[in-house]
Amino acid sequence: MPTQPDAVVGLVLQVARTRRPDASKNIFASLRAYHRFNISRNRPFSSLLRPPPSIRPLKPKQNQLLVISNQYARTLSGQPLPQRRSAFLNFAYRSAAILGTGVGFVAVLFAAFFLYDSTTYKESVDFGDCHVSAVALDPRRGGPKNLPIIEALLDDDESENSMEEKYKPRLVILGSGWGSVALLKQLNPDDYHVTVISPKNYFLFTPMLPSATVGTLEFRSLVEPIRRVLSRVHGHYLRGTAEDVEFSHKLVEVSQINAQGKEVRFYVPYDKLVIGVGSSSNTHGVKGLENCHFLKDINDARKIRNQVMRNVELACLPTTEDSERRRLLSFVVSGGGPTGVEFAAELFDLLNEDLTRNFPRLLRNEISVHIIQSRSHILNTYDEALSKYAEERFARDQVEVLTNSRVKEVKPDKIIFTQKAEDGSVITKELPMGFCLWSTGVSQAEICQRIAAKLGPAQNNRHALETDTHLRLNGTPLGDVYAIGDCATVQNNSADNIISFLRGLAFKHGKDPETLELTFSEWRNVANAVKRKFPQAVSHLRRLDKLFEAFDKDQSGTLDFGELRELLKQIDSKLTSLPATAQRANQQGIYLGHKFNKLAHCTPGLTRNDIINGDVDDACYKAFEYHHLGSLAYIGNSAVFDLGSGWGFTGGVWAVYAWRSAYFAQSVGLRTKFLMMMDWLKRGLFGRDLVSF
Repeated sequence: MPTQPDAVVGLVLQVARTRRPDASKNIFASLRAYHRFNISRNRPFSSLLRPPPSIRPLKPKQNQLLVISNQYARTLSGQPLPQRRSAFLNFAYRSAAILGTGVGFVAVLFAAFFLYDSTTYKESVDFGDCHVSAVALDPRRGGPKNLPIIEALLDDDESENSMEEKYKPRLVILGSGWGSVALLKQLNPDDYHVTVISPKNYFLFTPMLPSATVGTLEFRSLVEPIRRVLSRVHGHYLRGTAEDVEFSHKLVEVSQINAQGKEVRFYVPYDKLVIGVGSSSNTHGVKGLENCHFLKDINDARKIRNQVMRNVELACLPTTEDSERRRLLSFVVSGGGPTGVEFAAELFDLLNEDLTRNFPRLLRNEISVHIIQSRSHILNTYDEALSKYAEERFARDQVEVLTNSRVKEVKPDKIIFTQKAEDGSVITKELPMGFCLWSTGVSQAEICQRIAAKLGPAQNNRHALETDTHLRLNGTPLGDVYAIGDCATVQNNSADNIISFLRGLAFKHGKDPETLELTFSEWRNVANAVKRKFPQAVSHLRRLDKLFEAFDKDQSGTLDFGELRELLKQIDSKLTSLPATAQRANQQGIYLGHKFNKLAHCTPGLTRNDIINGDVDDACYKAFEYHHLGSLAYIGNSAVFDLGSGWGFTGGVWAVYAWRSAYFAQSVGLRTKFLMMMDWLKRGLFGRDLVSF
């Protein structure tokens, strides 16, 4: 049975649907009666206006009488009809609510931060007596030069875990660059006793160094303490310079300057050694490079910033002559690679965007930036279309690009170079300059030169240490010494290795290698061996049948020893050396980290049949394969992306944000990510830092 409200609402709806004129008297009488009924029970009359679920909604034309009834009901109840707020008031209320919520959220965050910060202040704690091994305090002497041998470190006996770690295989890493840090981030904490030896106690984010030279980024935003990286693997750090390696004794010779200013030397023993010491700048035999600046380290970036600001400040003095002012404001970059191009772009942005707001406008008309490039284009390792785009961009920004030019001598006030004209003639020119950056490639570090000389015929590259495809240093015992990063290059000599393999196969079957002939199925097996040992050759061995037909010159259906040698040598000639970039070093470090993790657990379970020619690495893990992920370059409020295989794109500010995002993602830690983000924000709000110190 329906309740009284249901009956009244039903009556109203019935009258609305029938549209009978005399029905209005009945409904108004019912409404008065129901109003008195609700008042006697202290019930709000507005409950009448809520139809029960059983009542279906009215059509638009049937609402008129119901609206009249609703207004009459409001009149009987004595309550005023609600007025709709204006759109402005609604917007104001919502904005205030959103703003209040945001302010409250920020206040909660600040309160949480200060609460956390209060817990970071520690009172003085007495750790008691610390046990230190006598061997660590007084190391024994030995080795070829009778130097102290650091067999134990000061913190090896601090805890039970550290005491267990000192009996694990000793992994010594030389250098704190991209390859070393990538290796440390992938290494299992419980497999090795890790020691890093480097003169720098930090990791440097080198791709953003040009930004630090002009104040776009702060110096501290590009460095991460190496001890913080080592803490994950419970590793140790020794500040020193690796001078030499005694491979027969498994000792690294290290030098350091003590508190009295004297050089001390000692040995660090190893079971596995990773050389990642980087490279030095290539001088090309040019005179006067003491008048140039280099850009390899954070100290170089600081010197460059100070020199640039010093030149600008001197140019502002009224006593400076016009010719001297133009010389001071002439900035020369020798080298059109990514580092030189990005520095020139950052320097132009500084001069064009910040100096014009804070220095006399006269300076803007006197400033000049020049790039001297020995090749026909800058960024010559990029796609040609991207190189031309960069040159056009620099021409629009009035940055002079001098191609087909070679520097002969650098003097304190000018640079002398030769330029090849279109007719082939060579012209010698002079360019006044107040600043010169030398960025023309890399060469071997001193320790790498000593190692290469010691290993003799096994090392034939003048620019880097040669390794095999497992990143093992050629000429050293297998599995003992590895080299990664700029200091090393992977040797592509598939012909020599496979020919040695074929000679062994021929002797095994009692045949003369010179008379050995391979059918197509045997050639397929050889090709698979090449792919396994030399992954970079995979792209050149896709059509084995075509290669077989092309080099089977006598149409005998087989490949003899000479034909196979020619085939493999042609493949070797197509394999290019890997680029000396942070990307390659990072991939090599990741590869070694995964391999060392595998070697720590798979070596005890290997049998003699698993190991071929004593190659444990090959039995446990695949060879290194480099994957080119593209190259990036900043060229002044725009950027270029070379993705390889003819793919690439350019763009303006949106490309700059993409360029920043790519490097932001590669940053080592959360701390450096936060600092870089804050520096970019400060540059947008307040401009670049113009302070020199």
